[in-house]
Amino acid sequence: MNSHANTFGSMRIALSFLLAAFTFQAALAQDSTAYVQENPKDKPMPFKERIWFGGGIGLSFGTFTAVQLDPLMGIHLDRNKKLSTGLGLSYWYFQDNSYIPALKQNVYGYRVFTRYRVIEQAFLHAEFLHLNAERYFNVDNSIRRTWIPHLLVGAGYVQPLAGRTSFYFQVLFEVLQDPNSLYFGQGPIISGGVGVGF
Repeated sequence: MNSHANTFGSMRIALSFLLAAFTFQAALAQDSTAYVQENPKDKPMPFKERIWFGGGIGLSFGTFTAVQLDPLMGIHLDRNKKLSTGLGLSYWYFQDNSYIPALKQNVYGYRVFTRYRVIEQAFLHAEFLHLNAERYFNVDNSIRRTWIPHLLVGAGYVQPLAGRTSFYFQVLFEVLQDPNSLYFGQGPIISGGVGVGF
């Protein structure tokens, strides 16, 4: 009888201890939840505040005509808006009137990029740029369209303008150096544009 009573008493103490532990943990969880609700820094950032848009436009007219359109859309991956990733489209048109007939080229493609803001005014940039262009092939002496991979890495500078708008300037290097690359054998690629939300 005594052994059964002792066993029952021990089980009751153990159950009471477990119940107290669960109650204490639940209370802590409620406090923690309340803290999250009260602290705006811990709330998820609204989706519309995470999205940013940007890109560049290049125009050149004369003997050599060039039109370049590079729209971008990015998303901030962290609350401090330091790391972002995104997609972009590219369309380039070239016409060299120094030849008869004039040489013309339409280039189009897409890019996938990542940017990391080291400080407020400076960022690191890496992107995979895939362009479709006409290229000459020695094997059969033909000119045909082909997809050309580019890997661009570098850094840039950001200057806020007004509201969420900013101007950025970047210097990139093409590291793959595919023989068909539009940047084959070239030095730094210097470009700039406007961003909204970046």
